[in-house]
Amino acid sequence: MYAVVAAGGKQYKVEAGDVLRIEKVDGNVGDPMTFDKVLLVAEGDALTIGQPVVENATVNARIVEQDKAKKIIVFKYKRRKRYRRTQGHRQPYTAVRIENISA
Repeated sequence: MYAVVAAGGKQYKVEAGDVLRIEKVDGNVGDPMTFDKVLLVAEGDALTIGQPVVENATVNARIVEQDKAKKIIVFKYKRRKRYRRTQGHRQPYTAVRIENISA
């Protein structure tokens, strides 16, 4: 059984037991959370597609980590103008473990 959920402006295909990195949400490690925007639920050959969301379908998860991703370097450069700018960025994320899918 799997589902497609929307979180943080993105869509994720999830199954029970998956660990998923989503955009940062408030909460402490160990707190439960629920995804209400379930776009699709598949169980065996049965496929339920929402219009736009599946009614009475939820995905329960638990927060396992609040952290920042690896640093990326943002480098700006204009040739012949002596212009160089270097900046780093670390995007915060929340890692959640999918516990169950109820449809």
